[in-house]
Amino acid sequence: MHSSAGTSHGSSRSYLVGFLVSVLLTLIPFALVMFPSLPRTVTAWLVVALGVIQVVVHLKFFLHLDTAQEQRWNLVALIFSAVIILLLVGLSLWIMGSIHHNMLAH
Repeated sequence: MHSSAGTSHGSSRSYLVGFLVSVLLTLIPFALVMFPSLPRTVTAWLVVALGVIQVVVHLKFFLHLDTAQEQRWNLVALIFSAVIILLLVGLSLWIMGSIHHNMLAH
C-alpha cells in the first residue's frame, strides 16, 4: 500500500473556489430550465455540458485528480470505472430498446 502522507490535499481557498464554481454550475442549468428562453434541445445540451464541466470541477478541486505522475493509477482507475459504467448503461439501454422493439412495437 502507498502512503498519502506526501500528497497535497488542497487549501481552504481551493475548496472555496471549487464550491463556488460548483454552485454556479448548478444554478445556471436550474435557471435555464425554470425560465425557458432557448429551444428544448439547446437547453438539454447545455445542461448536459454544464454537468460534464461540473464533474471535471469536482475531480480537480475536491478529489485532486490531475495528470501528475503520482496520480497516474488513480486516473487509470477512474477511466476504467467510467468505461465500465458507460458500457453498463449503454448496453442496458440497447437491451431495453431491443425488448421494446421485439415485444411491444407490433
